[in-house]
Amino acid sequence: MISANNVSLRFGKKALFEEVNIKFTPGNCYGLIGANGAGKSTFLKILSGELEPTSGDVTMDPGERLSVLQQDHFKYDSYMVLDTVIMGNKRLYEIMKEKDEIYAKEDFTDEDGIRASELEGEFASMDGWNAESDAATLLNGLGIETDLHYKMMSELDGNEKVKVLLAQALFGNPDVLLLDEPTNHLDLDAIAWLEEFLINFENTVIVVSHDRYFLNKVCTHIADLDYAKIQIYAGNYDFWYESSQLMIRQMKEANKKKEEKIKELKEFIQRFSANASKSKQATSRKKALEKIELDEIKPSSRKYPYIDFRPKREIGNEVLTVSNLSKTVDGVKVLDNISFTVGHDDKIAFVGPNTIATTTLFKILAGEEEPDCGTYKWGVTTSQGYFPKDNTREFDNDYIIVDWLTQYSDEKDATYVRGFLGRMLFAGDDGVKKVKVLSGGEKVRCLLSKLMIMGSNVLILDEPTNHLDMESITALNNALIKFPGVVLFSSQDHQFLQTVANRIMEITNTGLIDKQTTYDEYLANDELARKRQIMNMDRDD
Repeated sequence: MISANNVSLRFGKKALFEEVNIKFTPGNCYGLIGANGAGKSTFLKILSGELEPTSGDVTMDPGERLSVLQQDHFKYDSYMVLDTVIMGNKRLYEIMKEKDEIYAKEDFTDEDGIRASELEGEFASMDGWNAESDAATLLNGLGIETDLHYKMMSELDGNEKVKVLLAQALFGNPDVLLLDEPTNHLDLDAIAWLEEFLINFENTVIVVSHDRYFLNKVCTHIADLDYAKIQIYAGNYDFWYESSQLMIRQMKEANKKKEEKIKELKEFIQRFSANASKSKQATSRKKALEKIELDEIKPSSRKYPYIDFRPKREIGNEVLTVSNLSKTVDGVKVLDNISFTVGHDDKIAFVGPNTIATTTLFKILAGEEEPDCGTYKWGVTTSQGYFPKDNTREFDNDYIIVDWLTQYSDEKDATYVRGFLGRMLFAGDDGVKKVKVLSGGEKVRCLLSKLMIMGSNVLILDEPTNHLDMESITALNNALIKFPGVVLFSSQDHQFLQTVANRIMEITNTGLIDKQTTYDEYLANDELARKRQIMNMDRDD
């Protein structure tokens, strides 16, 4: 168990937390939620001891071990992958290194023998003999193949490093597990594996995530950070949302009834206070009026942007035809003879682990790259809006935000353009910020403003939920559901995929899988196919 006792954190006069008292108990997974800037990651740092609170303290039960998902992807570049995972249990790794140093000595002394014996005993008590196999199991589960286990961390790409660091946090059955955005940069298979791991994990988990489906799957409780306080709700994210909205509605309804009663009492007092025969009743009502207090309904720190994609032109029946498209990237053929057609009602999710293939296809369809061979043809009524996964080039200039967005608008009036920025929560002064200094989330909101102001009837979106908070993801999700045009998109957000897509495509090594179905139905059919394959293999054996 881990507890925060009267924890406060202040930066000058601003209080990020104020006297937080909370206990996180074993067997539960707590989803820590709140608006961007509310202090979710900061609170995890206080729990881990990385950051000292202004007042109060954090306590854990004696002898318990805490594990944290590391955010520095270059910290272990000089270590082997398998060793990096085992370092998740610091004491076990220290024992292994000290043992190796002792046994490597040429002049092995009696004292060395005694020390080695002590270490072997502690090593065995910590199940050290299974450390490498346990680490390998975690890595394989997250999609890090065995041939990478003995490579140096510096040899891995960014997504692979993320998975190794996650395996490090999970290693050795920690008593308290702190995970800050563990699904970021994970493919859908790795996310599904992590969900199952956390569902079966018997100790304490505190997780920050913007993935609503993930929180619904793994969380037993929601810790809501708002108004500088943390309130615990039993249940998953959807249950919290329904409960919190119900509570607000009930408070508003109660206040409405109180306001009606106040009005009624005031009218009676005004009419009869000067009437001698009614004076006692008027006095009684004055006392009753004084006792009525309205419930304080604080405005939440959460802010939802207004996202609404309105095509300037209705789309026709001929949208897109792709014929025998191929492309090689860095010597690897990522698109091999791909063909498909898109209809005017299609909202297509591109899924699967081959994200390079999807990104390459989107770049070609957006006109940013040329295929090696094959063709594609957009219908004459179509207009395309493109959201790239890597937006570096888009913002590598000296534009301020208003001028940057104006270049994509038919209407050059600054007030008109600022209206679209305002929808995406950019205040008046934000318009003069230079785009090159914006945060990841701000750049995404700029790109969404661009798509709105362009009014395209086809949207090509390559992982648009990256860097967005929960409120912005929800707003984007709802906007795409009601969008009357065509959408080609990729995402690692399960709920986003399930609620937007009516067609699923997956680019595999053996070709293109194309199904007119929802994402959940696609997964169910895929799982059924795998089970049949396993059964057939068993029969063959």
